Amino acid sequence: MSIGFQVLRRKRAASIEWIEKFKALPVANISDVMHRLTAGGPRLRPYHASGVLCGIALTVKTRPGDNLMAHMALTMAQPGDVIVVDAAGDLTNSIIGERMMVNAQRRGFAGWVINGAIRDLEWVKRNTLPVFAAGISHRGPYKTGPGEINVPVAIDGMVIEPGDLVIGDDDGLLCVPFDQIEKIYEAARAKHAQESSSFDAIGLSDQQADCAKLTMLLAEQGCRFEA
Repeated sequence: MSIGFQVLRRKRAASIEWIEKFKALPVANISDVMHRLTAGGPRLRPYHASGVLCGIALTVKTRPGDNLMAHMALTMAQPGDVIVVDAAGDLTNSIIGERMMVNAQRRGFAGWVINGAIRDLEWVKRNTLPVFAAGISHRGPYKTGPGEINVPVAIDGMVIEPGDLVIGDDDGLLCVPFDQIEKIYEAARAKHAQESSSFDAIGLSDQQADCAKLTMLLAEQGCRFEA
């Protein structure tokens, strides 16, 4: 085995049916039912025109500024896949640009997550192929390796394993672990339904009663009120 320089096959993957189900749910609701413990970090932001990122993770780990393994991942990905590239968050050199994004778009991939920089921002902003990245750089990448494909990667403490479900919207990026997909979906769907049904009542409750409840809660926590 060549340590740090290997191409592995994905051993398991979320079914394609979960993509459309999770697309209908806000990332915030999914995050809530996961106890708000997981996140892709505030630097990873959507740069595309519009639309939710949701797909099955094909992971790439590469040295900063090198995209050799990202090119290899393009030859391995399937429709519905999100190519997740951990380039250590370095913004010196871009990892992907317009040509690689067009390739992914035409092959029906679900999008890109780049823990690093991208370029050709004008194209990204005009298109709906989901692209999350840590930043922008006009400086192109190197193509010498090393790197690994289909290994666990960690972005800002969020572990993404090959075959996990990756979802992102304007609020940020989240990974749903493969073995928890159904449980998390049912909880998030219920959370979303509960919040949606309560919107009509917002602002219509008894303000004095609300104040009394909050006053009691604050007092229990030791809050001092000015006389």
